[in-house]
Amino acid sequence: MTIPDHLLDILCCPVSHEPLRPLGKNRLKSLNRGLADGEVLHVDGSPVEGAIADALITRDDKVIYIIEDGIPVLLPDRGIGTAQFTDPL
Repeated sequence: MTIPDHLLDILCCPVSHEPLRPLGKNRLKSLNRGLADGEVLHVDGSPVEGAIADALITRDDKVIYIIEDGIPVLLPDRGIGTAQFTDPL
């Protein structure tokens, strides 16, 4: 599911207030490969479980937020920091 443009215009990271944009398909595949290896953590240190079907990323590419059932989970602790990846997403 995609987020309508008018909603994307107002969504932002709850911490940095950076605008959000959809995470591209190739980057989403890379993220899911990391999930399969059990190496991806939320900002709070808990492991990210299960495959991700859709996500948003901050404009500065620092934090990913999962979209669950069409709803962006914009909780500070549930973000996924991109600094944990050795290869760029």
